[in-house]
Amino acid sequence: MTADAQQLVREDCDEALTTEVRTLLAPLRGQHILVTGGTGFVGTWLTEMVARLNDAHGFRTRLTLVCRRADRFAAKAPHLAARGDVTVLERDVRYLVDIPPDVTYVVHAAGTPDNRQHASNPLQTLHTFIQGTDAVLDAATRLPDLRNFLHLSSGNVYGAQVWEVERAAEDYRGTLDIGSVASTYVEAKRGAETVCAAYRAQHRLVTTTVRPFAFMGPYQHLDRPWAVNNFLHDALRGGPIRILGNGATVRSYMYPSDMAVALLGLLVRGRSGAAYNLGSPEPVALYALAQRIQAQFSTLVEIRETASPRHSRARSRFVPDVGLLRRTLGVSAVVSLDAAIRRTVRWHQLSATPPVRYAVL
Repeated sequence: MTADAQQLVREDCDEALTTEVRTLLAPLRGQHILVTGGTGFVGTWLTEMVARLNDAHGFRTRLTLVCRRADRFAAKAPHLAARGDVTVLERDVRYLVDIPPDVTYVVHAAGTPDNRQHASNPLQTLHTFIQGTDAVLDAATRLPDLRNFLHLSSGNVYGAQVWEVERAAEDYRGTLDIGSVASTYVEAKRGAETVCAAYRAQHRLVTTTVRPFAFMGPYQHLDRPWAVNNFLHDALRGGPIRILGNGATVRSYMYPSDMAVALLGLLVRGRSGAAYNLGSPEPVALYALAQRIQAQFSTLVEIRETASPRHSRARSRFVPDVGLLRRTLGVSAVVSLDAAIRRTVRWHQLSATPPVRYAVL
């Protein structure tokens, strides 16, 4: 990543770390946080945010990032991997036994949401999320001063969101075909939440669940099988932006600096046993999203709908109600959808080798 791309992320973090937010996160001063899946999208943004808390505000918070391949993190974010307040620990979470005894907070974010991997290896998906969650929770029971265990589940645990429900709240229950291999990821995430409940009941472990929805921003790979990633990938290469499903399908996207603040906030203020939606409540249809991405470029990028007749008829909605999160933290997301698009495009342009030739307006 280039120095200019790093600077953009630092500016995002500085914008997010208002006086109000720093007050919210004050309990993290001098603490040691362990993050499983620590070198992925979520873990990298948590590291960026903690790094700014340390560098700009003297928090002296330490991070241990658990991952399978430390070399990939060093290649992706060498400025983070080389920090003295960051330790990278190579482990498969399914076989994690020990956690450094001075860890006071755990963020369990291991496992990929990429549905291509769920389909190709559903058994590994089940093992990673259920067996892995059990192993990390078991290790956490031996920590002498654990203050919270934040478990990242998924907004998909609700099942299909009925079109008439504009925003799904934490008590929403949709439909799910439990006999389909396509439900492996969702059922694994549901099962992992139940494992957390069992540890709360049997070991009196303090655990908070967060259910992430969709995100857009730096460090998110454009080869992932999600509409916004495909749209950005197409646009950055001159188009056309291809809409493969129904353009009326509705999604929402949170920028990762807002995501990182919310996760750290829930780490210190989330209630044990509670589940919180995490995402943007601002809905956008996919065709409108493609148009808003198109508007960021000085060169006209074509939008092309290429769905089959079956997919053109199907539409879905995936938007959270985040009222509980706002009431709990007392802060709200600050980056709008258009700003998220603009910053994401700019970051990919700055990070590209060779540089992307299409200029943003």
